[in-house]
Amino acid sequence: MKKELLKKLAFAVILVLLVAQFFGPPKNDGDIASVEPFLVDTNPPEDVKAILKSSCFDCHSDHTRYPWYNTITPVNYWLNDHIKDGKKHFNVSQWDEYSDKKKDYKLEELAEEVEEKEMPLPSYTWTHGDADLSQDQIDAILSWVKIARIKYAFLKEAE
Repeated sequence: MKKELLKKLAFAVILVLLVAQFFGPPKNDGDIASVEPFLVDTNPPEDVKAILKSSCFDCHSDHTRYPWYNTITPVNYWLNDHIKDGKKHFNVSQWDEYSDKKKDYKLEELAEEVEEKEMPLPSYTWTHGDADLSQDQIDAILSWVKIARIKYAFLKEAE
């Protein structure tokens, strides 16, 4: 009797997982061009642009390069949650909507998160090995942020 109940329960779980594959969260598939205002305004060097593209933009812009496993439910919901949370904290696609004070603050936070190795998230770097930052890459980001923030510090004082 117990064995039969376990079989029915296993079948029900498998059926639910199969049906769930036909549903998923909306994709974050906006245009990569949405990051251009951020890049133009902050003027990162080419090496830092490459780092931002491989380590930041998937979760912090309106354009995500999805891995193959994003087609699997419930993984796609987990990824979507990470993207929504990342964009809530910092969305480079909305850079033009930020005040100069907020831009300065966001760059300060970016530097702090990278320096403390809080970003990119370990769960992201497990599957995106190129996003795992070396100390040289961290130093390059910190140098760029320091220079970019000078502009916003000046503009903040002028407000």
